[in-house]
Amino acid sequence: MRLGTRPDGTPYPEGDPYVDGCPTRHILDRIGDRWTVLVVGVLSGGTARFSELRRRVEGISQKMLTQTLRELERDGLVTRTVHAEVPVRVEYALTDAGRTLTGPLKALEEWSVQHLSGVLAARETYDDRRTA
Repeated sequence: MRLGTRPDGTPYPEGDPYVDGCPTRHILDRIGDRWTVLVVGVLSGGTARFSELRRRVEGISQKMLTQTLRELERDGLVTRTVHAEVPVRVEYALTDAGRTLTGPLKALEEWSVQHLSGVLAARETYDDRRTA
């Protein structure tokens, strides 16, 4: 599918994520994914190897980290550099576009920390009402 064109060939309104099938939804899915938020957060501190990313992002499986890095690379947000050494060394870094995400994603991270107790209290109240 080409950017800006529906499968039937008619154009999308320019970058309107509220229109079903608009390619911007794919971008929102990518940057809104929890693993993306955490991987970009680690890479905002500079280049990292796969093993470092896996160690810093607790709970992510090798498969999910590989998938997340490939999708971020495909979307032009991360670069993968292979150094021809023995053993081979692979490093990941944010691209210029990826670095523009660090501010908004850091704001989401900070919001989640600041509002954690309120969200947990709201969940408890909701769950109590549902079970009563």
